[in-house]
Amino acid sequence: MSDVVITPNKPIAIELEPGTYYRCACGKSTNQPFCSGAHHGTGLTPIAFEVKEKREVHLCNCGKTANSPYCDGSHAK
Repeated sequence: MSDVVITPNKPIAIELEPGTYYRCACGKSTNQPFCSGAHHGTGLTPIAFEVKEKREVHLCNCGKTANSPYCDGSHAK
């Protein structure tokens, strides 16, 4: 996942294989945008989500979405 580009206030577009993923919620992960376990002791919990078939997803990167972990366009408002 080293080819993931994370730009503030723009969604993270990434193609994922089927499986369960955990979106980092604390900002401390060494595996952004996914959880590396660095949240321990922060009181925060990663956001679990499932991908049922290989597809591109757009993950929220602004924290304003109502459809976490997915972008709903709130960053543009």
